[in-house]
Amino acid sequence: MQRRRLLAAAAATKLAVEGGTPVREKPLDQPYWGSSFYDDKERAELLDVLDAKAPFRWYGPGGAPPRKVLQFEKEFAARMQTRFALGVTSGTAALHCAMAALEIGPGDEVILPAWTWHSCFNAVVLAGALPVCAEIDESFNLDPKDIEHRLTPHTKAILAVHLQGNPADLDPILAIAKKHRLRVVEDCAQSVGASYKGRPLGASADVGIYSLQLNKTITAGEGGAVVTNNPELFERAARFHDLGGLRAPHQDQLGGGPPTPASFFGTNFRMNEFTGGVLLAQTRKLDTIVNAVRSRAAQVYAGIRDVPGVRLRHRPDPAGELGTGVFLDFGTRARCDQFLAAMKAENVGAVRPGGSVILPTLPHVIAKKTIHPAWPSFTSERGKAIRYGADTCPRTIDILGRFGGVLMNPKHSRQDTADIIAALRKVLPAVLPA
Repeated sequence: MQRRRLLAAAAATKLAVEGGTPVREKPLDQPYWGSSFYDDKERAELLDVLDAKAPFRWYGPGGAPPRKVLQFEKEFAARMQTRFALGVTSGTAALHCAMAALEIGPGDEVILPAWTWHSCFNAVVLAGALPVCAEIDESFNLDPKDIEHRLTPHTKAILAVHLQGNPADLDPILAIAKKHRLRVVEDCAQSVGASYKGRPLGASADVGIYSLQLNKTITAGEGGAVVTNNPELFERAARFHDLGGLRAPHQDQLGGGPPTPASFFGTNFRMNEFTGGVLLAQTRKLDTIVNAVRSRAAQVYAGIRDVPGVRLRHRPDPAGELGTGVFLDFGTRARCDQFLAAMKAENVGAVRPGGSVILPTLPHVIAKKTIHPAWPSFTSERGKAIRYGADTCPRTIDILGRFGGVLMNPKHSRQDTADIIAALRKVLPAVLPA
C-alpha cells in the first residue's frame, strides 16, 4: 500500500510532458467573455427592437425607435467617466473616428507601439498620415522611454494601446504629450473595463476608443465606442461617423445651439439598434465580468508568489489590470517553449502574448503597400525615408519571445483556477532560470 502511495505521488509531481499524470483530464475551456454572460437581459433588449420594427437608430415605422444606441452611449460614458460616448460599428471604426476628430492627416505623424493590432497602423495610414513605431516594454505596451527620440516637427499624436488587459504607463506618456503639445489616443480595445490609478482607461486622453467584438470584455459580436471630454472632438467624431452630419440627439448633448465645426466629408459607422441593445445589457454587466476575472487572476498571482524565480510582466497599475492573463518572463525563447509544451501536456494551456502583431515585420508594411500608389502617407520625403522591418524593433521581438503565461476567464470555476495554480507550481520549477 505504501509503495502504491509513493508511486502515485511520484506520478503526480512528474511533468506530464515526461510521462507523469496531467493536472487535468481534459483541456481547460476558455469561453468568450461577454457572450458567456448572455441571458434574458440581452434577449429582452433585442425583442424590444424587433417588436418596434425599428433597427435603425434614428427613425423607423411608428415614430422614434427604442433608442437603444443612445442609451448605451449615455451609460457607457458614465461608466468610463467621460462626458461623451459615441457608438460605432467596430473598434477599427472608432480609431478612424479618433483620427478624424483630431484632424490627423497628410503630413502628420503618429507614434504607436510596434506590437499592436492592424487597425492602429491602418487607421493612421488611411488618414493619410505616417505611422512611427516605437518599442514596447515588459508591460507589452508602448515604452514611454522610446518615444521622445522619435518625435519630429510633424508628430501630432501618440497612440497608447492598453494590450491584453494591462494598462500602459500613462503618466509619463501624458507628460511627454503635454511637454510637446501632442494629442493622445487611448486604444482600450483589449482592456475594456480596466483602469489606471483609479480612472477608467480611455478617460485620461484626448480620445479613448474601445472594441466590443467577440473577443472583448463585453460584446455584440461587433461594435465599438469613442469617448472624450472635449465637445469639439465629440462633434467631429459624430459627424465623421454619420456622413458629416450631426443629428439632434448628439447636438443636444453639446448643449444645443449652432454646431461648432462646419460640416465635412464623413463615412457611415453608425451602430444599429440591435447592437445597441445587446451592448446596453452588456455594459450593465461589465463590472460583474471585470470583478470575476480579476478575482481569479488575483488567486493565481497569490498562488505562485512564493515560487522561486518568478518574474511577472510589468504592470504599471496592478490594481487596474483587467486580469486577462498571468504572464511571466522565462529569460529566453527556448525556456518559454519548454513552458508552453509542459503546460499543454498538463491540459492547462499556456500562450505567448497574443491578440496583436509585430507590425513593422509584416511584408505589406515593409513594402508600404497602400490602397493607391499616390496615397499620401509614404509619398513625402519623410514617408519615403522611414523604414520598417525586424531591425527597427528588436526589443519588442525579444520581449514577446521570452514571455509566456496562462489566460484567465471570468467563467473559470474554483477548480479551474486551482488547476491553473497547480499546473504552474508543477511546471515552473522545471523551466524557470535557476
